[in-house]
Formats: sequence, C-alpha cells, structure tokens
Amino acid sequence: MNTVALTLLAALALAPAAWADRGHEHHGGVGNAVANASLAEGEVRKVDHAQGRLTLRHGPIESLAMPPMTMVFRVQDPGLLEELKPGDRVRFEARRIDGAYVVTRLEKGR
Repeated sequence: MNTVALTLLAALALAPAAWADRGHEHHGGVGNAVANASLAEGEVRKVDHAQGRLTLRHGPIESLAMPPMTMVFRVQDPGLLEELKPGDRVRFEARRIDGAYVVTRLEKGR
C-alpha cells in the first residue's frame, strides 16, 4: 500500500474517536442556523401590554405558509413586549396554538 492510502486509512480510523470526545457543541452551528432561518422578519406596529398582544407588519412566515401582511399576535411570554415600541424591527417565530397565532420567540432587530 502506498503512503497516501495508509494516511487516508489512518485518518478514517481516527475520525470516530475525534468526534466521540466532542460534546454536542458541534450541533450548535447547524441547529442555530436552521432555527434562525425559520424566523420571520417584521416591524412592530403596536404593543398591547394589557392584553399581551403585538401587532406586526411581517414578511412571509414559512412555517405557517403565511404571506406578508399586518396582523395581531398573542405573545407566549409577556416579557417579550417589555422593550418593544412601534417602529422596532424584529425577527420572530410564530405558531398556531389553540386556534390563535402566537409569537413564541422574538429578537429585536439590529
């Protein structure tokens, strides 16, 4: 066997051991990229602290097969509303829960 073939076989034999010592941190990059890709973009139009609602003008929400529009969402965690004001750009995740559209994750725009 030539040197290149031996080097390749050695690398392949050691690869599983190299990955075995790693924790799950190697999943983070791909998982976070996928999670962030599923976030919709929008602009805050109104914040209703008393009702725990948020009016967003948003782009397409792929996970809900929803086209761009302006609509009112409930928020799963009222704490998400604390630092928001009309005009803020946001990235968010929305789900349909018990027949209502609910913002389950929200990041203030950069």
